[in-house]
This record gives sequence, C-alpha cells and structure tokens, in this order.
Amino acid sequence: MTERFTGSFTQQEQIPQAGIDAALAVLRHGRLHRYNTAPGEISETALLEQEFAALMGVPYCLAVASGGYAMATALRAVGVGHGDPVLSNAFTLAPVPGAIAAVGAVPVFVGVTEGLTIDLDDLAAKLPLARVLLLSHMRGHICDMERLMAMCDAAGVTVIEDCAHTMGAAWAGRASGTYGAVGCFSCQTYKHVNSGEGGLLIASDPDIAARAIMLSGSYMLYDRHLASPPPAAFERVKYETPNISGRMDNLRAAILRPQLRDLETQCTRWNDRHGALCDGLTGVPGLTLIDRPEQERIVGSSFQFLLLDWADAAVRQVVARCAARGVELKWFGASEPVGFTSRYDSWRYVDTPAMPATDRILAGIVDMRVPLTFSIEDCALIARIIRAEVGAVWQAQSAAGTGA
Repeated sequence: MTERFTGSFTQQEQIPQAGIDAALAVLRHGRLHRYNTAPGEISETALLEQEFAALMGVPYCLAVASGGYAMATALRAVGVGHGDPVLSNAFTLAPVPGAIAAVGAVPVFVGVTEGLTIDLDDLAAKLPLARVLLLSHMRGHICDMERLMAMCDAAGVTVIEDCAHTMGAAWAGRASGTYGAVGCFSCQTYKHVNSGEGGLLIASDPDIAARAIMLSGSYMLYDRHLASPPPAAFERVKYETPNISGRMDNLRAAILRPQLRDLETQCTRWNDRHGALCDGLTGVPGLTLIDRPEQERIVGSSFQFLLLDWADAAVRQVVARCAARGVELKWFGASEPVGFTSRYDSWRYVDTPAMPATDRILAGIVDMRVPLTFSIEDCALIARIIRAEVGAVWQAQSAAGTGA
C-alpha cells in the first residue's frame, strides 16, 4: 500500500495558554495602542521589547507591524535614500527587495552558493557598488559571518540582517541579528514566534535606534520605551526624522511574550524534526542535502534540498508526485512566481543582469515548511515519500538515457 501524508503544512500550534490569557486581559481593558496606558502601567509592547533585547544581548529593541516594515525602517535609520544602491541576496523572498524599493533605493543582487548562503566571492566583487548590505539569512542558512563582517567593515559597508528565518539561530556562538548594525525579525504566522503579523528590530547604536523609534511613529512619547536610547539620542534626531507609522500593538505583544520564553525549547523541537528529515533523505541518488557548517546553530523550521542540474520537467514531476501523496514542496526554479515563492528575475521593478551561476542553484532548490504540528514520525514518513518519488523520477530519466 502506498503511504500518504495527511497533515497540513500550514497549520501552526495554538498560542500558549499564557499568551491567550494575556491577550484576553488586553481585550478586556481595551488599551490596544502601545502608548495608551493607565497611570503606572507599562505597555505589553514595551515589555516585549525589553525582554527581546535582553534575550539577544543588545541594548535596544523596537516592536513594529511586520518584518518587512522592520527592514525598511532599518534602511531609513542607517541613512539609505532615494536612488541609493543596496546589496542583497538573489536567493530570498519578495519582502527583502520590497523593503529596499519601499525607501526608493535600488536592489543590487548578490549570488547564492550550493550552501544556500550569499556568495562571498560575488559579494567581494560588488562591495564597491554600495554602502549598505541587506543580508537575508534565507530559510535559516547563515554564511560565514566573521568573514562577511570583515569584508564589509573593510569596505565601509553597513550590514543589516534579515533574520526572519533565524530567530534563535547563531553563528560561532553569537546570535543571528547581532553581527550587523541592525537585526530585523518577523513574527508572522510561519516564523519562530507567531502573532499573525509583526516584527522586531534590534540595534546597539543609539542614533540608529532613536531614528527607528521616531520613524515607527512614537511622536514624542519615546520615553515610554524601555529598550531605548537615552534622551540625548532623541534630541539629535527627533526634528529631522519623519513619522512613518508602523507600531506593534499591545494585543500582538501580549501573544508574543510567552512565546519568547519558550523559544529555546521550540528551536530544539524544530531541530529534532529537521534531523529526522535529514536522516530519511541521506544517500538518495540525485538529491543533495545542504551542508551545514559546524559554526552554525540552526533552527530547522523549514527544510531544503537540491535537485542540482535536473531538467525542469523532472523537478516538476517530483513536486507533482509528492503533492499527490500529501507532501507540499516549493520549487525556486519556476519562471513564474507561485504563492510565496519567486526569484530575483520575477521582481521586474529591478533592472538586473542575468546571473547564470545563481540561476543554476535556484533551478535546483526544493523547499518545505516544517511546522511543529508535525511529529518526528510525520517527518520520517515525509522523508520516505520524497525518497521514493525522487528515486522514481531519477530512475525513469536514467532508463530513458536523458538523465534527470
């Protein structure tokens, strides 16, 4: 009998009871706006910022409406303006170049390696073209951050980290998001903490943090923030920084605070599931697992493999055959965007040259969500299905003499 997976790739775990209780308390008192507080009350949003800053070991944190808003705010806060070139990964999702375009800047794409990280050799060649790098740790894959920061520091390039997929991850024992001038995190439903939408921005420079807080729409209420710079930093920027409102509200902050306390446990659970998938797909002919360096502490909330140098039709067969057995795979080689999946040449507001080496990698990337509603046994079953369907297509192509 052919095995079939019947679970949902989009169903998340329920919000922890502590988050539900905190959300109900906010709904009962009705003070959802972060600056609408009773006398002596500290808002849920200010407490969330304080707790996330402490978790990350940084002085400043700002809670905002989305991860995309966090990135656009970070770009503005470091001084990116209209027409400025900004370096970024060619392998990423649309909100990253979208954040660059939102501030009127111009994305300059950098290639991807078979490890699914930014190509540092390509970056070295392109560093003279810009003064800011918006680095996407796409799908949780972290490059050699010491080498990258040494290169960028030497070139005078400011680094902003997109950590939408790396909350809880680290490189060489240092938390993702703390290498660059700004770290940007997402709290969207499919990320490591879930408030439906939401974002967090961290920084260690007081002027950057003060500008970000003013940009988010603090008016002159910045003294109600706990993880914020001293008043002198706001005095330097408050009259020259526009209000581009994108605050987080107290309801979402209340939902998130208990999830932060559980983050370490959740990361371990994701990695257990990621490990089961790796175990089940080791040694499949034609399928390449992604090498994860020893210095990288991953959070395996998604899973990727390569069908490198396969014909497009063969990859489509694998995706379709797995879908017929209940396993939802996303392919980054498609010429047209599908759902959340697109590629650098899909974003036609950017005039970018062809990148053949990157195209080769993108054509082989297969991607899958790993929600915590999956059990270890579910992951083993999913791996068996992928193994069988990749093997069937590989064998058929080999028998036909065409190769995959």
